[in-house]
Amino acid sequence: MNASTNEHGSSQQAHGHGGALAALAVSALGVVFGDIGTSPLYTVQEAFTPHYQLSVNHDTVLGLLSLIIWTIVFVVTVKYVAIIMRADNEGEGGIMALMALTQGALAKKMPKLMYWMGILGILGAALFFGDSVLTPAQTTLSAVEGLQVVTPAFSHTIVPVSLVILVGLFIGQRLGTARVGRVFGPVMVVWFVAIAAIGIWNIRLAPEVLKSLNPWWGLKFFLDHGVAGLTILGAVVLAVTGGEALYADMGHFGVKPIRTAWYFVVQPCLILNYMGQGALVLVRPAAIGNPFYESVPKPLLIPMVILAMLAAIIASQAVITGAFSMARSAMQLGYIPRMQIRHTSRDTIGQIYVPAINWTLLVLVIAVVIGFGSATRLATAYGVSVTGTMLMTSILMIVYLHNTQKIPALLFWPLAAIFVLVDVAFLGANLAKFMDGAWFPLLLGLIIFTMMRTWRRGRELLRSEMQKDGIQLDAFLPGLMLAPPVRVEGTAIFLTADKTMVPHAFLHNLKHNRVLHARNIFLTVTTLTVPVAPQGQRLSVQAIGDEFYRVVVRFGFMETPDVPRALMELSDCSQMCLDPMDTTYFASRERIVAVRRHGMPIWRDKLFAFMMRNAAPASDFFNIPGNRLVELGTQVQI
Repeated sequence: MNASTNEHGSSQQAHGHGGALAALAVSALGVVFGDIGTSPLYTVQEAFTPHYQLSVNHDTVLGLLSLIIWTIVFVVTVKYVAIIMRADNEGEGGIMALMALTQGALAKKMPKLMYWMGILGILGAALFFGDSVLTPAQTTLSAVEGLQVVTPAFSHTIVPVSLVILVGLFIGQRLGTARVGRVFGPVMVVWFVAIAAIGIWNIRLAPEVLKSLNPWWGLKFFLDHGVAGLTILGAVVLAVTGGEALYADMGHFGVKPIRTAWYFVVQPCLILNYMGQGALVLVRPAAIGNPFYESVPKPLLIPMVILAMLAAIIASQAVITGAFSMARSAMQLGYIPRMQIRHTSRDTIGQIYVPAINWTLLVLVIAVVIGFGSATRLATAYGVSVTGTMLMTSILMIVYLHNTQKIPALLFWPLAAIFVLVDVAFLGANLAKFMDGAWFPLLLGLIIFTMMRTWRRGRELLRSEMQKDGIQLDAFLPGLMLAPPVRVEGTAIFLTADKTMVPHAFLHNLKHNRVLHARNIFLTVTTLTVPVAPQGQRLSVQAIGDEFYRVVVRFGFMETPDVPRALMELSDCSQMCLDPMDTTYFASRERIVAVRRHGMPIWRDKLFAFMMRNAAPASDFFNIPGNRLVELGTQVQI
């Protein structure tokens, strides 16, 4: 994911090779499809909870199955696999990549619309973080609840066992997933084969369920139940939770492996299992209490519970890793404060661990498990984050494809209208469960959205305030060199967000130390709207006289900034000689003072100040050695 452009290109070539394609498809099963692959654990069970007031009869079961099957086909196969995966940002996917791509397409045509696309992208990212809390709780509780099917005596152990599994999972994140990841794919292969086999075993009980492949039964469901029947979409959408991962993880595996795994393994296995559960409840309505585990032959029940727990762990791992990647992208694009990022693999730079995100997710997941207590109660809240993210993705995709004209207009507009209508219907059905728990992911998403917008706006106000008191670099240096201070050996690198202004750290160094280094570099780090900075655009150097230089280092939004490594290109003396051991970095660390003025409400000013105080220092975020960094404080009122 964080590889160079050449590496990415070679990976894409490997996708076309048969053996490599099969291997990548198996790996994708363990990373991409863990969430959607565990949806059969709870989807049908949730649809027949008292909340929806459905009776277990022939037409209702076939109608529900038809809705589930055609939701899978339309939302995942048509929308994500066939269309949205066409919108790749240099091979990368996900809502942040799509937001950057859309804003790039609008930059010249409709710059005002860029702001609103940014708002949609941030809102989708905030809802995704909410999904990162609910998915581990929902999948783990659903898997562990198989114990009470084995024997009711285990009923009181569901929550404690779930918490033990989840705590162990989050604690293990710091060790990385390289070793465990090798078995994820094969385990999920066993999982999908098992749920397909169980589905076929139960379909023989009532082959009538094969009629659910006819979409007429889904339409008949709405005709029979009227407008009230639309609320069932709040349960049906659980069948496609995790569909966003197909697009988000596109950069890991490429389009072909994901499409291959979906078409030939995941989709048919899911549909077979859902039809098997439907057949079971037709012949034994009492099984609706937990149709997934009730459909498993008794001798295989315990092994299936264990396999389901492993699948739940894999699904949770995938969404946690996705949260780490999303956080890195948001940091690079300037939507959340800098955080410490650790690499967990020497071979794969894309494998990262973000401690602050990890422990925040753990606390929230524990609260969700204890607060809701069961997969059935949690399922009422689950789905809002997913459908909200899907709607944001659809809108961004429509705007992007419209401005790039990748699909003929006669096909584009009908599809765009259907996508939005379907997503709005799913979101509306989930919002109807507001008082039953849907308020939680909405509240969580609103808090995260507010923090992201506050950080973005606060940085803009901070930059504006610093520019008011700033001095133009081109006007300052000639005057300084008329009577220069004492120059000392070595190189000083001053970090600055605005390459046209004199860095505050430079002024403080002159004021307090009264010396000037032999070589001075004004360094600006910028983030591009592509995942990985092209090799030739990584670094640019401009000599401005008297051994002063402007240097711009560029990183893609999926990269972890490593400034010293990027500056190694200057060590060959082609543009200037730079000795890392004779170089000192200077950075200013702003102390925010909240005051009542135009800009943000005072409470947001204070929130921004709090986030600034807790942001990771530049030495950590830019990988600058602590013994080579000097930080100078600056107080700024906003």
